[in-house]
Amino acid sequence: MIDKKGNIIKPDFVELTRYAKQFSGLTTEKENVLSSIKDEITPLLSEVTDSFYDVMTNIPETAPYLEGRVTALKQTHLDWMKSLFTGRYDETYTESMYNVGDVHVRVHLPVEFMSGGMTLICNELYKIIFKIYGEDSIKTHNIVSAINSALGFSIFVMEKSYHASIDEALDKFLLITGMSEALFENLSSTYNATKS
Repeated sequence: MIDKKGNIIKPDFVELTRYAKQFSGLTTEKENVLSSIKDEITPLLSEVTDSFYDVMTNIPETAPYLEGRVTALKQTHLDWMKSLFTGRYDETYTESMYNVGDVHVRVHLPVEFMSGGMTLICNELYKIIFKIYGEDSIKTHNIVSAINSALGFSIFVMEKSYHASIDEALDKFLLITGMSEALFENLSSTYNATKS
């Protein structure tokens, strides 16, 4: 959102954290499950990152966004993967995920790359989890559930920045043109009705 002076208004990250936790089912108990396995899982996370970028560089639509940047992106990705198991999901984490989404918006990364990317990450993480803990079905279930919630929380927040960028673009347009939101909505409705 943009205020009347053209300044970008950031969301309330405490409120966004609460909201994202409701949708993702991320609880303190699940955070504790993730941190309880950090010593076993952290040394294996580079496998997830390597696999993720191997796939992404072989998708024609995603490859141009990665060209010449894979080494740096891998380190950033690995750092984030580690934070899934070592950090707390508070407003600081929420703000960092929002900013990641914002960077993706600024480089015009299609939003579906994020959800597709999360699927790739899940697949690789689950292979590791089943390899390490597969003989304990209850523990495995609890870990997978915690990972689902953590990744769901992360993508929920990142996608919020996409929605905010659309709102910001509209706000800028209205500010520059002096058009009211009501007039814009009326014009938009009229245009859509004529297309039908």
